[in-house]
Amino acid sequence: MQSQVRGGTRWKRFAVVMVPSVAATAAIGVALAQGALAASFSVSGQSFKVTTKQLDGEGFVQYGALDEGYTMDGKKTVHPVAVSAFKSATIKSLCQSVVTPNIPVLGNVSLILRAGDGATPVKAENLYIDVAQLEADATFRGIDIGVAAKDASKGPGMKGGSEQANPFGFAQQADSVTLKDVKQTAWATTAGTFKLSGLKMSLSTGVKECY
Repeated sequence: MQSQVRGGTRWKRFAVVMVPSVAATAAIGVALAQGALAASFSVSGQSFKVTTKQLDGEGFVQYGALDEGYTMDGKKTVHPVAVSAFKSATIKSLCQSVVTPNIPVLGNVSLILRAGDGATPVKAENLYIDVAQLEADATFRGIDIGVAAKDASKGPGMKGGSEQANPFGFAQQADSVTLKDVKQTAWATTAGTFKLSGLKMSLSTGVKECY
């Protein structure tokens, strides 16, 4: 079974029910031991933007959760997210950007990271992405929509630990998925392994983002 979706998701408030759209790509995250489940942590006060030319993932699951974190002035807050997880993923032409605002003297400072632009793509294992907004062309293979999150067995499983997610809530899963022309805003990424071929990083003043 195949399902193709193109569109964006904007969260004004957290809802348990999600539309059958995928929220998945990759960004620099925390490298844990290979095969380990992703860890939960307090997210920073800055979301980041990511684009990819194509992501091919095996063993996919998506469910709703809340990310605890901080505002830029240190106040506690929470962010509603769609957690998208893959047993493995191959990513072509990855771009990640984050803008730090209002630095004294410098003003806004942008960090841009690029990888996987050559013959060797970015590769990840046990990849989890906490997404707030997505645009992509997506093809699902062997998709199940409306599964209880704890029973979504095609992917790597829920994060566990201190993750704020209802194991009995809505989830969707697929044997594999292909995403093309991805644009996304995310709060966190974790992975068992994350191999970035041809990594390039740059800092510059002003607002310069992947999209």
